[in-house]
Amino acid sequence: MSLFDTLKKAAEKQLRNTVSQAAHSVTGAGNKLGQQVKNQVEQGVKTAVTGGNKSWKVTFEKLPETLDELKALPESSLQEPQFTAALTVAALCAFPKDREACYAMMEYLCGSKGLSPADKGFIRDRFMDGVDYIPRSYFDGATPDNEYTPTQPLTVTVYENPVKLEEGYMGLLLQSGGADSRRQLTLRLKPSTGQWFLWEQYLLSGIRIPKSRDAWA
Repeated sequence: MSLFDTLKKAAEKQLRNTVSQAAHSVTGAGNKLGQQVKNQVEQGVKTAVTGGNKSWKVTFEKLPETLDELKALPESSLQEPQFTAALTVAALCAFPKDREACYAMMEYLCGSKGLSPADKGFIRDRFMDGVDYIPRSYFDGATPDNEYTPTQPLTVTVYENPVKLEEGYMGLLLQSGGADSRRQLTLRLKPSTGQWFLWEQYLLSGIRIPKSRDAWA
């Protein structure tokens, strides 16, 4: 578990405890109105902790292995932000087999921002030491216990981020089967085309290793 995940998990636990104590004091001895307030507050905390209650599912029959294959997918229109988020996962999955194809697909998803040498180096470094399972951990059903083998068809669930960004930008969240908290992507809208391009991604932080690699499993 990364330091970010550990700190966030601790903060979430503290938030739940604080709100629970406040809600208990409001509820009093079986007061009906107080119970309603408690339920509403707890639901609000649940929404804040889980990253919003709106989500989308994007399904791939087959992952693209080249830029041309990615462009052939209907999601490559990038007209919906969840398309860009899911295609980012698909593009990163190509790295172990063909890093140049991965870079080309990521370049397309970044639009005019492009992919800098530093960006390429960051991606390359995250795959060192045989760590090829992080991208596929974002597909539904992929967990450490099954070596991050997704269920079929390959589906990415994209979650709304309740934290609003400045106009023209959007934050989305993805859940890795090997992490406790969701990871964020930031997208930027190109008004002239209505496309959502990748601006930043934090998908490649460390996660729990597959069970077969865990000496303590």
